[in-house]
Amino acid sequence: MLRGLYDKVIKLSESRHALPTLAAVSFAESSFFPVPPDVILVPMALAQPQKARLYALVCTISSVLGGILGYAIGAFLYDTVGHWLISVYGYGEGVESFRAAYAEWGAWIILIKGLTPIPYKIVTIASGFAGYDFFMFVVLSFITRGARFFIEAELLRIYGEPIREFVEKRLTLVTTGFLAAIIGGFIIAKYAF
Repeated sequence: MLRGLYDKVIKLSESRHALPTLAAVSFAESSFFPVPPDVILVPMALAQPQKARLYALVCTISSVLGGILGYAIGAFLYDTVGHWLISVYGYGEGVESFRAAYAEWGAWIILIKGLTPIPYKIVTIASGFAGYDFFMFVVLSFITRGARFFIEAELLRIYGEPIREFVEKRLTLVTTGFLAAIIGGFIIAKYAF
């Protein structure tokens, strides 16, 4: 099953749907979707290392645009959609303390959490809910998301072939590690909130 999904993403990288799919997943992940764009970015960059920087750029722009939607959800729809989304991910109880932390540490929260496997949608919705300066939110989002995706893409571009061989030989192990990082990010966010 994993091999089939991996092969589909590798094949996707060669199609005209590659960039729109990557953009859609990256956009959605920043506002409501639980799966990070790395699931598509990594295999695509491994299959097309010459396009890794383009993929990182698409992920960055789409992620920030999705983050703007998340910010709007937090700022204008928190009592309905925002609170529901935060609760679905199990963070509903800690939002008030997070809001207080934003007053003092907002920039650092955005920068640090944007680089980690902690779900970025929590940061975007909470930023809007906390009333964090919108312009600074966008600037910091470009910095943190750009750093994450470009570092990842550059490593895959430079060391792609050995990484690809490792991933393909140990696909189950790599997928398990990736899922553990995602779940760990949710757990860290739950208790760090």
